[in-house]
Amino acid sequence: MPAISCSAPGKIILCGEHAVVYGKPAIAIPVFNVATNCRIIAQPTASSNETLIAAPGIGLRSRLSSLRENHPIRKAIEFVLDSMKLDHLPSCEIHINSSIPSAAGLGSSASTSIALVRALSMYLGHPFDDAEVSRIAFEIEKIHHGTPSGIDTTVITYGKPLFFIKNYPYELLHLRNSITLVIADTGIKSSTAKVVAEVRSNWEKSHREFENYFDQIQDISRNVKRCLESGNNLTLGELLNRNHCILIEMGISCSKLDILVKCALENGAQGAKLSGGGQGGNIIALVSSEKAETVAEAIRHAGAVNTIITRVPSEDEKTK
Repeated sequence: MPAISCSAPGKIILCGEHAVVYGKPAIAIPVFNVATNCRIIAQPTASSNETLIAAPGIGLRSRLSSLRENHPIRKAIEFVLDSMKLDHLPSCEIHINSSIPSAAGLGSSASTSIALVRALSMYLGHPFDDAEVSRIAFEIEKIHHGTPSGIDTTVITYGKPLFFIKNYPYELLHLRNSITLVIADTGIKSSTAKVVAEVRSNWEKSHREFENYFDQIQDISRNVKRCLESGNNLTLGELLNRNHCILIEMGISCSKLDILVKCALENGAQGAKLSGGGQGGNIIALVSSEKAETVAEAIRHAGAVNTIITRVPSEDEKTK
């Protein structure tokens, strides 16, 4: 049997992070500049029915049976087997490699789960459709993040920009004009689960204040959707700036994020904000294609450890 290989992209949240956990809309975009690859190699001559897992990015090389009971990779395999009503995984080697930095807001855990679930379903002879991949990956995300919204697993599974509200059907977005984004990594690792828990605690203590924040973010996300569909990139940038200001008030930003956002705006970005869990991780900056490299270079000089320039094509470009 030939080796099975599946990949999944990263993602960024354009707007609406944290509010999305509370039923407000958010917009997410897949990032194909980075990806996770999962390769499964059958071992039919193995003396025991055992699986070896190698994920060098997280320093993991282990037999499946040696992983702790709630390890996300072990649970992913269990979820896939349960879905197929199988009781064991035929002997194999599972190799997971990723160019997505962890704890940076680019969806590394969701990307890994999706690549693994797709590869396992193909290896077992019953490739899952996107809905089942997303469902299982979401269950795995609960192990990583506690109370995830589901936006990461949805946008990475389907690989298209989308408008997302928790527990409602997602809506694919059709961009009137292309957009170019600079993604910049602060180098500060941040636990999404920890920040989400902090926001929940603050929401419980200051319910009215945080509901007001979430309502403002909801309005921003709906207006961002209109801007993307109408091609109004100037207003789009202003909305991203507003979203960042609200996230600062919520205690989700940090000095390094704010420095990089300020640098992006001073060097020609149309808008900029933190993206994802916050308190570290990434910023995104909306730029013209002509200024993308200039802004990226300035942000690196300001302290970003890495930058990615990603372009989201318009609907017209995709149909040509």
